[in-house]
Amino acid sequence: MLHTARSALLSLAVVFTLLRAAAGQGVEAAPNHLLIITTDDMSCDSVGAFGSKLAGITPHMDALAARGMRFAQAHVVVGNCMPSRNVMWSGRYPHHNGIEGFRSLPKEAVKYPVLGDLMKAGGWFTGIRGKVDHSTPYAPFPWDIVLDTDAAGGKVHPKDAPSYGATLKQGMAAAKQAGKPFCLMLNVSDPHKPFYAEGKGGKTVPDEHVPSRVYTPEEVPVPGFLHDDPVIRKELAHYYSSVRRADDAVGAILTALKESGEEERTVILFLSDHGMPLPFAKTQLYHHSSRTPLMVVWPGVTKPGSVDEAHLISTVDLLPTLLEITGQPLPEGLDGRSFAPLLKGETQTGRDIVYKSYHENSGGQITPMRAVQTKDFLYLFNPWSNGTRVMGGATVGTATASQMRVLARTDETVAARMELFDHRRPEEAYDVRYDADALTNLIDLPAHAAQVTALEKAMEEIMIRTGDPLLEVFQKRHDSAFREAFMETVGKKTVTRQDRKKMKGSNKKGGRKKGQEKTDDE
Repeated sequence: MLHTARSALLSLAVVFTLLRAAAGQGVEAAPNHLLIITTDDMSCDSVGAFGSKLAGITPHMDALAARGMRFAQAHVVVGNCMPSRNVMWSGRYPHHNGIEGFRSLPKEAVKYPVLGDLMKAGGWFTGIRGKVDHSTPYAPFPWDIVLDTDAAGGKVHPKDAPSYGATLKQGMAAAKQAGKPFCLMLNVSDPHKPFYAEGKGGKTVPDEHVPSRVYTPEEVPVPGFLHDDPVIRKELAHYYSSVRRADDAVGAILTALKESGEEERTVILFLSDHGMPLPFAKTQLYHHSSRTPLMVVWPGVTKPGSVDEAHLISTVDLLPTLLEITGQPLPEGLDGRSFAPLLKGETQTGRDIVYKSYHENSGGQITPMRAVQTKDFLYLFNPWSNGTRVMGGATVGTATASQMRVLARTDETVAARMELFDHRRPEEAYDVRYDADALTNLIDLPAHAAQVTALEKAMEEIMIRTGDPLLEVFQKRHDSAFREAFMETVGKKTVTRQDRKKMKGSNKKGGRKKGQEKTDDE
């Protein structure tokens, strides 16, 4: 029954596309090709065009920004990889698409189409490199081609920046042979850990995949949400060198596209899946956790070098936008809406707030969080926080986190930061205009009560509209006993890492093969 309904929906997409073409409606001609480029664990302000303090770090990403439109107020929904990416390509929040953590769904349980389904049904040739089992709700997914091997069949290393150009050529050649336009998703591994030349404990180790520029601890900027310390600077140098290597990969991709002669017929979408893999960024919902360097090049439509600073964009909006750009109908049940009008220089109402969500880490520990953010304020709800429960996550074992714990023994400021890192508060509020690093929690300050109340109301309205399962505990957020009862129920659903391995073992085709890039959030 589910398979039949899903097939009917995809068939309808094909019919609609053909009818639309036959009718010759007076709209922009659908572009021939779609190229999606993502980076892994890269903060928005690490990119030059988005305000990086490290001059010249991302020349190729900056060149891409100069060709199209960049969005200054774009946010991912989730602060870790697999849930974040599934929001992007399903157009649905995690509590609707079923991917709240790092477990794929049985194919028969997926009742909705995703980008790969819809583009294939619309006549595009689909391909992917990297994050293969993180980009769809079930695995193996029927991409037309998986580009994790080179043309000779040898395994490509995820940190080999030049190979990404060859990957694009390989995908384009396969699409040409099939006689179809391409929809290719190239997921660049950097700056996901392991960072360039960083080993266990932050030690420097040999690394054959050298970026075009290697940064030193002395020259890198330290984010305000961390602490300026030599050990932390060293890890940041590894991170920023990895950002540069990611930019090298983007450069290889863009060069290959230009050389193909298809550049002017290709829409390019670029973004990161969430913030840097260091404390207070990845696996969180803070400003620097979710802000992403979203850029779109739509030849003949987007104004080169344009910047949208007025509208807040959520990655739940990506799927409907790409479908509108490529002239395809929207499936029912989407949480997002297209921002294609903005790419044409128009305006949209209702883009003054984004909704953010987090459920669990890759180890299966469930610590649910929700957040709403406007251009000015950020409000977070952490029902798991009770003063003793400790949140685990991808950044706990980093050299930076370890050093901050050492510093916390003698520095009260760092000690307070690590207390927040471990235990959080049930509610947090920040003025991101002046405190984007989320250093001063305004939740208990009377002067900000009106802003907090407005954000709480906005969160409740979104929860009601989307059927968020955290609605009741949010409405009873001041009842600590109810929060604990809620978490006791949630705790029974926690899936351990060992359980996940067993589940993957039952479907080896969907699991990670020897030599493949590590695919969890840690």
